[in-house]
Formats: sequence, C-alpha cells, structure tokens
Amino acid sequence: MILSGALGAASPATVSVSISSSLNSFRAQKRYGRGLTIAEFKCKLELVVGSPASCMDLELYTSDDKFVMKLDSDEALLGSYPIDDGCRIHVIDRSGARVGEYEDVSRVEKYEMSATDYEKRPDSVRSFLKRSKVGKFNEEEMLKKEAEQEQKLAEEKALAETISVGARCEVRVSGQPNKRGTVMFVGKCCWPPALSSFPPCLSERTILLVKIKHTKSVCDSVLILLLSVGLAEFKPGYWIGIKYDEPLGKNDGSVNGKQYFECQPKYGAFVKPQYVTVGDFPEEDYGLDDEM
Repeated sequence: MILSGALGAASPATVSVSISSSLNSFRAQKRYGRGLTIAEFKCKLELVVGSPASCMDLELYTSDDKFVMKLDSDEALLGSYPIDDGCRIHVIDRSGARVGEYEDVSRVEKYEMSATDYEKRPDSVRSFLKRSKVGKFNEEEMLKKEAEQEQKLAEEKALAETISVGARCEVRVSGQPNKRGTVMFVGKCCWPPALSSFPPCLSERTILLVKIKHTKSVCDSVLILLLSVGLAEFKPGYWIGIKYDEPLGKNDGSVNGKQYFECQPKYGAFVKPQYVTVGDFPEEDYGLDDEM
C-alpha cells in the first residue's frame, strides 16, 4: 500500500532514518532523499547492510519500533511512504546468507605485507625513522644509552658485591619508612633468551651483547659461586632479596612463580642495591602483632 499523499508541500527533501538488517545486530543512522525510488534506495542500502538489492524486503517502523507497512513497490518514491525523521527501515535478507556473516571479520581476507616489502617502502614509519635518525636508528644516541646502561650496571655490581647473603640490613627508600630485615638473595637479572622477549627500546647491538654475556657457562659460574646468588628473571640489573622482620614486603621470596628464597607471604621484597644498607640492625618491634 502506497500513501501518495503522505509527502506534503512543506516536507523536507531528505529524511533521517535508522537502518537495521536481519543479517546483523547493528543499526546505522542515515539520511536519504525522498525523491529516490525504492529500487534506487535498495541499491544504496547494499553498502550499509551487505545484502544484494534484488534480495531485499523492506519494512517500515516508527521511532518507537511499531510496524507500519512494507515498502514493496520498487517504482514508488521513498517520499510517497509515511516516513519521518527517526523512523526505522528494516532490511530482510532473502539471499540465503547466514545471520552474522558480515560481522565475522575472521572470514575477511586480509592483506599482509612481508618484512622485505615493508623495508623497501619509502613512505613507511620505518623509513621516516631512518631518515630522521630517531630511536634505534640513531646510532650515536643508542651507543650513548648503552654506555649509560653499562655504567649503571657497573655501579650496581660494585654495591651488590658489598652485600652478603645472611647479613642484617635496613632498606631506605625516599618517601617510605625504613624497613629492617635479612639479606636472602643477591643476584643479577637477565632477559629471557627469546629475541621477541627483549624490550623494543633495545637496539640489535645491545641484544647481541646481552645474549653473549648471558651464555649458559656464565650463568652456571654465578650459580656455582653461591646457590642463593643467581640470575633472576624479571627486570635487568642487580637485585637484593630481603626478608623483612615484619610483613612490610610484597611477596614470599618468589617472582612470577619462581622461588628465589623462602619466607612468609608479605615478608619478602626485591630491592636495588643502592637502597640497602648493611650493618648491625637488630629486629625492631613495629607493634603489628598487637593490631586487631
């Protein structure tokens, strides 16, 4: 049924409607000219819902989702139907496509570029970084950072060598109360051997140096020196494992499921050497056992 008189003289030339489909769950808000024929309108809807125009049935609903009528005459004008702003036009697909087919992005063929082809592109981010000598492509800056890292590790090593397992200590971190405990672990952290596990900020030269320095023989020589002095598998550098006198720590002597020393939960912590002072530090009573 077509209401040819529905389009009054004062009606605007376009109408804003919501488009839904039997093939997917989303709705699209679109504006169309009232002068379109239903056949032309269906062709435009192909780009919205994915159904072929020849396999569409259209239904008109009010803004509060009450069914009004079918738009079943391809020759009729869109404006000849009682369509106002806010109405919904529902597309029923008759092509045989399954529900959700056009929402499953895993079925969409994706373009993938090989690393070789990407390397050749002059307009890529990598090419820009190379031309601008930014990040790892700035050899001078990377060498400077590597030197600074080496210096930092050397300073940490010197401090760590003054700390022995079993020694009493006090941890002093700015902005935190001093905490006393016993040194349970002294070790140097290293990255896992997989190349993909290295942080992206490291250059290939740095990664190569790390892999050479942390061969199995080097790790074994450190572990043989003292069972409690070894290579931890979290952040790089030297770390001191502390068993606090009170539950002021973060763990039980383990990190990521690996046990480095034994203690009760919340009594263990790993601290950088510069925050650890070794000396005659008897246990203090923090009064935590008296709290409810």
